[in-house]
Amino acid sequence: MSTDVVMPQMGESIAEGTIVRWIKQVGDSVERDEPLFEISTDKVDAEIPSPVAGIVTAIKVDVGETVPVDSVVATIGTAAEAASGATAAAPSAERPAAVETASADRGAAGAPDALPGSAASSPSASGAPAETGASDRRHKSSPLVRRIASEHRIDLAEVPGTGSGGRVTKRDIMAFIEGGGADRTAGAAAPAAASPAAPLAGATAPSAAAPGRVEVVPMSVMRRTIAEHMIASRRTSAHVHSVFDVDFTRVAALRTARKADYERAGARLTYLAFIAQAVIEAIRATPVLNASIDGEHVLYKKDINLGIAVTLEDGLIVPVIKNADERNLLGLSRAIADVADRARTKRLKPDEVQGGTFTITNPGSFGASFGMPIINQPQVAILGVGALEKRPVVVNDAIAIRLRAYLVLGYDHRLIDGAVADQFMARVKHHLENFDEAAV
Repeated sequence: MSTDVVMPQMGESIAEGTIVRWIKQVGDSVERDEPLFEISTDKVDAEIPSPVAGIVTAIKVDVGETVPVDSVVATIGTAAEAASGATAAAPSAERPAAVETASADRGAAGAPDALPGSAASSPSASGAPAETGASDRRHKSSPLVRRIASEHRIDLAEVPGTGSGGRVTKRDIMAFIEGGGADRTAGAAAPAAASPAAPLAGATAPSAAAPGRVEVVPMSVMRRTIAEHMIASRRTSAHVHSVFDVDFTRVAALRTARKADYERAGARLTYLAFIAQAVIEAIRATPVLNASIDGEHVLYKKDINLGIAVTLEDGLIVPVIKNADERNLLGLSRAIADVADRARTKRLKPDEVQGGTFTITNPGSFGASFGMPIINQPQVAILGVGALEKRPVVVNDAIAIRLRAYLVLGYDHRLIDGAVADQFMARVKHHLENFDEAAV
C-alpha cells in the first residue's frame, strides 16, 4: 500500500513551503527518516525525512513550486508496486519542460496578493465552470509569478500557462508582459511602480539593456527573505553604531588554560561564548537593550534570548538560544555549537529562529576589522564582532602587544540614546577585560 508524503507544517504561522530540492528521485529506495526532499519557508530551510521506508513511486510537485501545508508532494510504495506500475508513475514526458520553467520561478516567498479582477478580489456571481481552470492556474503559480501579476495589474486568467497542468510560469508571465499583455489587461495603463512595501519588485525582470554578458539567476527563498527583512529594518529603526576597542588578552589566557577541560566535557570553548556571557551581564544592567517597540509602547523582555548569526552557503540564519541568561559559560558553549551545527545541516525547527531579543553577529570570522550590522527586527540592538588581532598598544606608558578586537553595537535611536548604548558597551568591555576566572 502506497503512502502519501505531504508538505509538513513547520510552524503555526507557516502556511506553505517551496520545494527547493528533491534528494530522492522516482525509483530510488528510501529508508524511514532518511532525507527525502528539501523545503524553504519564510522562516527556515529544512530537509524533510521520509515517513516510511520504500520506493519513491511518484513526485507530484516540481522543484521551485510553492504549495500549502498538507499538500501531497510524493508517494512511496513497495518494490512490487513500483515494478508493476500500480502507483502513479513519475512525471510525464512533458515534465522536463515543466521543471525547467518551474526552476525559473524559484525564490519567491510570502502569501499571494489579491489580483485585480481575480476570484480573490471580485468573485463572479455566475460561478461558471470556465473559471475553474483560471483559478487553478492562479493557485498553481508560484508567489513570484503572483507578485509580478499584482505589480503589473494582470489577471492570471488571461495568461496562457505552459507549465504542468496549465501552470503559469515566470517565463509565461514575462512573455505576456513583453508582448503588451499588461497594457491590454490594465486598460493601456503603465505597469505599477514598485511600492515601498515591495522593494525588490523591480528586480523580478532583468533589464534588456544590461551591458555585457549576464547570467540571470532568481533569488532563493532565503535570499529574498533576508533582503526584504533588511530593507524593512532600515526603514523601521533609526540606526546608530558605536565602536569599542576591546582587549581580549585575559580571555585568551583563560581560554587556553581551560580549553582542554571543555573538550573533555564535550564542548568547544570559543571567544563567542565569552562575548555572549559579557552581553548577558550587560543586558541585566541595561535592560532597555533587551526590549522592543510596539507602536507607542516599549516591551521589556524578561527573558534574554540570544540570536547567534550563522553563515550558510546561500545566506544567513539566526538561530536563537532561549533563556541564555540561565546558562553558564559551559552551557553557552554547548548551545552555540549546537545551533550552529544544526543550522548548517538544515535541522533547525521554525521556533528555533524566532523569539530572539538580542543578536550577536561575527563578521570578524572572515577577517573583517568590524562591520555596521543591521538590527534584527523587532529587536532594538545587535552586536557585531570584528576580527581578533594582535596589535601594539600603550600599556602603562610602554608599547605592548595585545590581542584585541573591535565590537560594534548597532542600536535603534528611537528608544536607545547614545549615552545608554555606550554604557552598555562599556560594561561589555569591562566584563571581557576583567573576566572572572571562577566563571570559566
